[in-house]
Amino acid sequence: MAKLTQHSMRQMLMPLVVLSGLLLITPSESTAQTYPAKPVKIVVPSAPGGGTDIIGRLLAKAFTSALGQSFYVENKPGAGNLIGIEAVAHAPSDGYTLLFVPSPLVLNPILYKKVNYDPIKDFAPISLAATAPNIFVIHPGVKANQLKDWIALAKKDASALNYASAGVGTSPHMSMELFNYMAGIQTLHVPYKGTSPAVTDLLGGQVNGMFSNALTVMPHIQSGKVRPLAVSGSKRLDILPDVPTVMEAGVPNYVSLQWYGLVAPAGTPPAIIQALNAEMIKALQSKEIKEKLAAEGAEPVGSSPLEFANLIKSDFQKWAGVAKRAGIEPQ
Repeated sequence: MAKLTQHSMRQMLMPLVVLSGLLLITPSESTAQTYPAKPVKIVVPSAPGGGTDIIGRLLAKAFTSALGQSFYVENKPGAGNLIGIEAVAHAPSDGYTLLFVPSPLVLNPILYKKVNYDPIKDFAPISLAATAPNIFVIHPGVKANQLKDWIALAKKDASALNYASAGVGTSPHMSMELFNYMAGIQTLHVPYKGTSPAVTDLLGGQVNGMFSNALTVMPHIQSGKVRPLAVSGSKRLDILPDVPTVMEAGVPNYVSLQWYGLVAPAGTPPAIIQALNAEMIKALQSKEIKEKLAAEGAEPVGSSPLEFANLIKSDFQKWAGVAKRAGIEPQ
């Protein structure tokens, strides 16, 4: 029998070493190394031109540049974002269909009976992109120069004040209901079909006040047609440095934020989630995205998938409680 030399033994063992190395590469790692191998669709559940669409397209552009494959936005508006959200909830979990979505992701299941998705179970969070507070503004004819004046008027006469919103269950409506509860007051809700008619009636004095995003009301604040009393976030806005937060104005622990984030269908390989997360955090630091967000009174965040998952859970619990206290029945 021929004697095995060290050289011949190495030749015999080499295929086994290579095979064992290949076995150590998990399917997830293998997928991540080849991802993306084809164009990736990012669904935006609202019409072109809005805040969600603008930021979604900037992220798509950044992903395309960084990952060497085309990322493109497909708008699926309608039914309070439901159409687009549901389309992604039931899409293949292969990383080639993503959802760039605002906070109605968690509000819809609270507000509507027929919702074919679970905001916690049906999605794999990638990263929180940005947060944006609402601004509480009032008609100048209301005798309130500070938020405590508005609260005092409401406590003196529960029927004295009303407020507008873009509709039942919208972020401005829920922001106000949370404020009413935490301030211990009651004001009459006047819902409109959209922000524009609500702001028009506020400017005309038909309603007393409302929460609204910065992009909509900043021109009216600057012209003096409405008076800002507070912002709903945890800190002041750079564009309104003299306007306090609701917390600073006398309602402890109040925070109500709109947010935008990127998710994938549940079951998407973790390595793909991590790869997208890393690129998204880089993109959110770009000058272009920061400037676009600032124009909406928003600021970039960039979070871990777990942090975003925790926000979705906590927001769902918070707004479910607000809806119950406000007597908002699912439609």
